[in-house]
Amino acid sequence: MLFGLFVLLACQLLGEALVRLLDVPVPGPVLGILLLFGYLAVADRLKAGAASGREAPVGKAADGLLGFLGLLFVPAGVGVAQSSDLILANGVGIVSVLVLSTLATLLATVATFRLLRRLSGKDAA
Repeated sequence: MLFGLFVLLACQLLGEALVRLLDVPVPGPVLGILLLFGYLAVADRLKAGAASGREAPVGKAADGLLGFLGLLFVPAGVGVAQSSDLILANGVGIVSVLVLSTLATLLATVATFRLLRRLSGKDAA
């Protein structure tokens, strides 16, 4: 599990370093995820011939971290609870933005699905 944790943190560190070094307009963790994806793709190809029953070290570390994912929402929940008067003062705007963004997401998802279905030639209509 220690090696898997090292790989996860190394990919994030490399992503942050590359963003700062190259001054690209992408968040460091996003570039780190892409690096991790590349690492996993290469590691999978290298191990494709070997049938190992062991769990991958990165997967084991990720599962361990996901077990504590709920704790990451505690600070945000405390911040919301401490700002209840601000939320109540702007409640109409918050609810409006939530409803409109949900509708926009649903419409974009349906449009993307229909476009991809039409492009794949599986459109029955």
